[in-house]
Amino acid sequence: MKKKLVSVLMAGTLAAGMLAGCGSNSGSDTAASTAATEAAAAATEAAADAATESAEEAATEEAPAELDYDGDVKVWVADNVVDFTTEQIKKFQEANPGVANATFTVEPVGEGDAASNMITDVEAGADVYTFAQDQIARLVAAGALEEVAPENVDAISSENDEGAVGAATVGTTLYAYPITSDNGYFMYYDKSVVTDPSDLDTILADCEKAGKNFYMEINSGWYQTAFFFATGCDLSYETDDQGNFTKANVTYASDNGVTALKEMIKINESKAFQNGSAAGDATDVGAIVDGTWDAETVKQLLGDNYACAKLPSFTAADGKTYQLSGFGGYKLLGVKPQEDEAKLAVCDALAAYLSSEEVQLARYEAVGWGPSNLNAQQSDEVKSDEALTALAEQLQYTIPQGQYPGDYWTLATGLGDDVIQGNLTSSSSDDDLMKTLQTFQDTCISYAAQ
Repeated sequence: MKKKLVSVLMAGTLAAGMLAGCGSNSGSDTAASTAATEAAAAATEAAADAATESAEEAATEEAPAELDYDGDVKVWVADNVVDFTTEQIKKFQEANPGVANATFTVEPVGEGDAASNMITDVEAGADVYTFAQDQIARLVAAGALEEVAPENVDAISSENDEGAVGAATVGTTLYAYPITSDNGYFMYYDKSVVTDPSDLDTILADCEKAGKNFYMEINSGWYQTAFFFATGCDLSYETDDQGNFTKANVTYASDNGVTALKEMIKINESKAFQNGSAAGDATDVGAIVDGTWDAETVKQLLGDNYACAKLPSFTAADGKTYQLSGFGGYKLLGVKPQEDEAKLAVCDALAAYLSSEEVQLARYEAVGWGPSNLNAQQSDEVKSDEALTALAEQLQYTIPQGQYPGDYWTLATGLGDDVIQGNLTSSSSDDDLMKTLQTFQDTCISYAAQ
């Protein structure tokens, strides 16, 4: 294309030169005029040819290559979306004739198990799979995640909410396709029992008076952060592009940490408190801190008294009021690295399709998963969902869950168990509470030094 452009310029220059060289001799003028006209015509024709070829080349360069693959592709998704995903893959094949003869096998492996299964045997694992965002560092480090195809990066980054994009990123590299922003928690409550869902002390008092239970899983490293993040504590890890933990930022061993721990102790000592977060196992529910996945179960439990709200605030031992915080979570689609470039292209295209606005909204309508796509979030159907509305409000106060060492979760369970078992009580001194938190903090930091 560059050579043709040079030819066009030379032809144009020649024509201009011939015109500029015309004198007063009538014979010469006639010959020069004819030559100039012919040269100008040639230049015009060459320019047109060059422009046409340039456009054709640009179209060829910008148009994505058609998919062409007739092998096997294994897909892992949660059990309740196997049928939905199978239907969507059929639509994907219809839209892409080059994969009409490919075999797509959809297997029920939930996002909580997918990462462990992939890391155990990457080669035998799925080609495209759903996983919880807290597993992304492990998957990258195990070589189980391919970077998002370059042609899909801009669309993912601009079309999904910031938290979801951040959750799909390790270091500065985008490694996954977001599909939900609904993996957080908020509060369901019985509106005939709870008079003010915005205040934790009132909720506990109302539940005690009515002989009802308040459920929250304080020995979980996921729910437990609601107290510590509320008072301003930090517990986060930094990773490199390979998913290795490089630094721990932990400030639990502080006055803010003691304040949070005291609130956990106060809740545990309420006769209404029950440690737990599974609505299916709950009885006599006045209120329960849970997620959207249990919405239907809670509706059955509470009937006409079903209601949802963001987590309440609490007045702490220091006299200040804090809004319960915690983690926000996301479901992501990952693509396994492939030696076959044609297969990799199909896997990337399928992940992009299954995470698109259209499919996210259809998935919400089918199984109630809350979309991460910004346009889908603004649909009338999603905005009218009480549970998702409460979660959306709560997510304004939460911290997107990053990557955490596996040992952290066990350590956090131990901290909560110390409260539940009465090893830490309202009679414990501030010094004893601080020592407990210092040990917890030092251990968390040690995980990044391994």
